[in-house]
Amino acid sequence: MNRAQLDKQPADVAAMFDDVASRYDLTNDVMTFGLARAWRRTVAHAVAARPGERVLDLAAGTGTSSMTFTHHGAEVVAGDISEGMLAEGRRRHPEIDFIYADAMDLPFSDASFDVVTISFGIRNVQDVDVALTEMLRVLKPGGRLVVCEFSTPTFPPFSTVYKEYLMRAIPAMTKIVSSNPEAYVYLAESIRAWPDQDEFAHQVLDAGFDQVKYRNLSGGIVAIHHALKP
Repeated sequence: MNRAQLDKQPADVAAMFDDVASRYDLTNDVMTFGLARAWRRTVAHAVAARPGERVLDLAAGTGTSSMTFTHHGAEVVAGDISEGMLAEGRRRHPEIDFIYADAMDLPFSDASFDVVTISFGIRNVQDVDVALTEMLRVLKPGGRLVVCEFSTPTFPPFSTVYKEYLMRAIPAMTKIVSSNPEAYVYLAESIRAWPDQDEFAHQVLDAGFDQVKYRNLSGGIVAIHHALKP
């Protein structure tokens, strides 16, 4: 079975997600005890897609997050590097435009989107700084960036327990529901290695974004970062 490493070679990451595409959403629900659905609703509220806007949803997977934006009348492009995820997304949601899109080399023109959003995917990008620069490029002036990612719990004792859960409980649970349990060992490792909220906020600011802020969800297990293109 395919499993990416923390060097995050794009081909390895894509192959890993190809393996888990058919049961990815189910596994996420089990792994997060159903919280993933609430997090997606909060992301949709943060994106605040409006009729006529063009939204780029990166690491869109099967399009579960993309669907929430279409409900508000926006034109949505769902991008991913996993052909398996794209195929599953097209099967489930033929009304959405699914496109192969590497976050480090986006196949879109400058200033072509009102919103760029990525949920639980930016930590799998090999060079986050390059990806943020690309997201800035394809946004229109005043356009919005919304990044939802696993982060660092704000209560230190809970943070220790949470990290142990990531490395022990998640791989054990996914053996029951996932087609590739080894992939979730990598995913747990990548969560632990991801920078905390303030560090990532500075990374977004350094990429050229303005008005960078974040909101913690579930005690900091997840954080939503919001920024604007000047």
